[in-house]
Amino acid sequence: MKLFRNLLLKSSLYIVTISTLIIGINAPVLAAPRNNNSNAEPKNIIVMISDGWGYNHILSTNYYEGVNKQIYENFPVKAAMSTYEDEGSIDYSNIIGYDPEVIWSDFNYPKYPNATDSASAATAMASGEKTYNGAIGWSIEGEPLFLISELAEGLGKATGVVTSVEFSHATPAGFVAHNISRNNYADIANEMIYSSATDVIMGTGAPDYNNDGESASLPAAENGYKYVGGSTTWTDITDDMSVTGADADGDGVADNWTVIRDRADFQALAEGDAADRVLGIPYVNTTLQQSRSGDAYADPFVVPFTPTVPTLAEMSIAALNVLDNDADGFFLMIEGGAVDWASHGAQSGRMIEEQVDFNNAVEAVVAYLKANNLWDDTLLIVTGDHECGYLWGPGSNPTWEPIVNNGPGVLPGIQWNPVDPEAFPLVYEHTNQLIPIFVAGQGHQLIKAYIDQNDPVRGSYMDNTEIAKLMFQIWDN
Repeated sequence: MKLFRNLLLKSSLYIVTISTLIIGINAPVLAAPRNNNSNAEPKNIIVMISDGWGYNHILSTNYYEGVNKQIYENFPVKAAMSTYEDEGSIDYSNIIGYDPEVIWSDFNYPKYPNATDSASAATAMASGEKTYNGAIGWSIEGEPLFLISELAEGLGKATGVVTSVEFSHATPAGFVAHNISRNNYADIANEMIYSSATDVIMGTGAPDYNNDGESASLPAAENGYKYVGGSTTWTDITDDMSVTGADADGDGVADNWTVIRDRADFQALAEGDAADRVLGIPYVNTTLQQSRSGDAYADPFVVPFTPTVPTLAEMSIAALNVLDNDADGFFLMIEGGAVDWASHGAQSGRMIEEQVDFNNAVEAVVAYLKANNLWDDTLLIVTGDHECGYLWGPGSNPTWEPIVNNGPGVLPGIQWNPVDPEAFPLVYEHTNQLIPIFVAGQGHQLIKAYIDQNDPVRGSYMDNTEIAKLMFQIWDN
């Protein structure tokens, strides 16, 4: 377990000072894992999503860290992925989709048609069906969709979702819940806690703490509790650090959630004995780190991190240590949710911080799988849900200019491109660009059958619905 512990230590070091970052810049990246049974069906599936990332988010972070590639960039399967959504037409006549020729003919075109939000993207990846903006496990026809987590639970597998933002936010919700709108946070949180068979839920949203991890007065208005299911649910969660949910293990009896909040408890859960079912809500309000106070536009790691909240890596390994106790296998979705948040705000430094946190989580997951002899049973998919901020190099528009490498520890030359520079010069949104997908582990070759389209710039690509189609192909037989 030495390698695993070293990776968690590395993840922690990134949150202290810029000097520790520089120490980590030249640290070797783990070799990408290989698997000789590349066509065999995996018992476990992990989907890791950097919300809002694109090719240039990764490249900018690599330049800043002074590394050539992240571990996932050396995975045996590397491709691009389209992410467009349905804009609400039941007869599907309003799906413009992704047209490689049109996309690369006009710099401004990718800003507008059918750019997905996180809810419809998560639903597509979890169900295999395109849907409308804001839908959570919900179809254009107004019906709940069958999700990969529900299939996994039906097979007796354990399931979980982990995120660096509120646990009822769009991406984790899209893999567990069913709702006509992502904005119905309280209803979604209550479905996740009380009605789903999920075994692990970890994410922020604590109404009793602020964005700096400091204790705060409880909200006076009910809206302040929305991300955790409302004030009644919050009392149920915190009165004895346990809450009774639905049947999770299939024995017909309702099962309790063990509630953890302190960073030390996440760290202990990552290496110690695991409870059967865990609800983890750290002592912070909206994000683990991205929303902390201080200059949001400072260079990466200049503003000290909040030391009392866990890293995404620590939460991910804690979740795995719970789920891998199920002999039937597990499904886990892990989201670095605030890459998107920083990109919406054109916060270059914080975007890089969040991408570093996600990268560390991927390394920690790979190390854990290898250290615990799970690699030969696990398929690992690393991707995003959409690009955010239309990130390119300086001087872009009307041409696409490259990111400028200014050397390790120095912010690279980048340019965020607003949706409408004249009317809304500071509004940075999702775009209908291809994003990268990387796949390794047991059964990784199976995804190649879906990578059957071609883009003149990004090469071979698939669609986000085909992640779900692959997972259903593997397990629904």
